[in-house]
Amino acid sequence: MKISPRSNSSRPVAIRSARWPRKGLIGLRFTVSMLVLIAACGIFGDITEDVVTGDSTVKTDFVVANFFYERTTPTITATMKALSFFGSIGFLTSAAALFAIHLGWRRKWHDLLLLLSVVPGGMLFNVIVKHIVGRHRPIFENPLLTLKSYSFPSGHTMGATLFYGLLAVLVVLSGCRWPSKVFTVFSAILIISLVGFSRIYLGVHYLSDVLGAIAASVAWLTLCLSAGDALSRR
Repeated sequence: MKISPRSNSSRPVAIRSARWPRKGLIGLRFTVSMLVLIAACGIFGDITEDVVTGDSTVKTDFVVANFFYERTTPTITATMKALSFFGSIGFLTSAAALFAIHLGWRRKWHDLLLLLSVVPGGMLFNVIVKHIVGRHRPIFENPLLTLKSYSFPSGHTMGATLFYGLLAVLVVLSGCRWPSKVFTVFSAILIISLVGFSRIYLGVHYLSDVLGAIAASVAWLTLCLSAGDALSRR
């Protein structure tokens, strides 16, 4: 019994067609990651340049800072301090340590490596930029908080963006249902926004400090995710 050429070539064609979607997905993720990385780096670079050169962004910073300083109330101040706590070094360090233990217990080594590279590495980058730029914090006659460290970029906002952003990414890439993914992403954006806003309201950061921290965090997070993807494929 002879085998026709059509039946002989059907299997290789099926194998090739099954491989294309995965390659296309990887290529799409890489392209999107590079676009996000380039955009975030560009925004961070523009904000940093404006801060260093004292461009129009600085004038906006003073207007926003004075606007909230003139409208402070004890109730709102207490609320902002509570929100700011969720971006503090102490809280994020404890939360990241517990999450690292959880990932190690479940043997999710790839996610654990991402956590260790994203949060500590990003905060180290924050300290380096702070000392390079050397921007002083807002000065008021009766400040709500007084800090001696440099202002740009905001450490609380950057830590919150890195940690909660990574959590959102891991949930999106997991097998959870879409409502859970959407809720997690929305919650992460809300927490990051509230932490950043609280730092402006409390008078310890300018608007550009917060925006610069978010841009730098997105760039660092995207870079770590792209490196993690490349490492896992190898």
